[in-house]
Amino acid sequence: MSEQDYFKSALSDFTFEVACGGAIRHLTDLGYTVSQIKEQLAFPTALEKVQKTVWEHMLDTKTLCLEEPGKKGTSEKFDYIREYDQYGKASFRRVTVSDGSPGEPVLWRERDFYPERDGAFADFLAGKCRENGQENAYVSCDFGINAKRGSAYLKGSFQILDKRQQDYIYGLPWPEKVVYHRLDGRMREIIVKLYDNGCYRGTFYFLRTGEKLHVHNMT
Repeated sequence: MSEQDYFKSALSDFTFEVACGGAIRHLTDLGYTVSQIKEQLAFPTALEKVQKTVWEHMLDTKTLCLEEPGKKGTSEKFDYIREYDQYGKASFRRVTVSDGSPGEPVLWRERDFYPERDGAFADFLAGKCRENGQENAYVSCDFGINAKRGSAYLKGSFQILDKRQQDYIYGLPWPEKVVYHRLDGRMREIIVKLYDNGCYRGTFYFLRTGEKLHVHNMT
């Protein structure tokens, strides 16, 4: 990328950030879906740009993880700094920002979920979230893998969800890999509904208690 192209890109990113970047992140924190956020913005913004900003913010806040929870590592994000030369001409420099929280690896105790032993799925997850705190509870999601494959399962299983839940899932740009979503109230409702209808198979991670729970009920 030439210096001129780099400057144009940095200026475009800076303009976007000033116009609506902060608003998108704020609305994401309030629980708005991508489509709801786009409707709220006063500055015309492409859906793909909103999706990208929401996704990156969810990664920054650890609502989403691209690697299995419990592994030691430091995530990075990028920012642009505006600088001026001796003549007052502005330029932008890209810098790497570390979140400074490498974390300790978790030694997992793994087991499978059995309703006969563990009780109702919804009650079980609610109890684990209370025990660990939802910030320490994650669930694996393969929505992007199934979407790329044109999976009939994905389309059929999502019909089980209500419109609010569908809008949330469809609004995110899931990659073609397993990702890990914090088990907040909304995601817990979605996973429980999928599970109760035989449409979820995956793994739950409870960091505080060091439990990795496998679920195999998908038909």
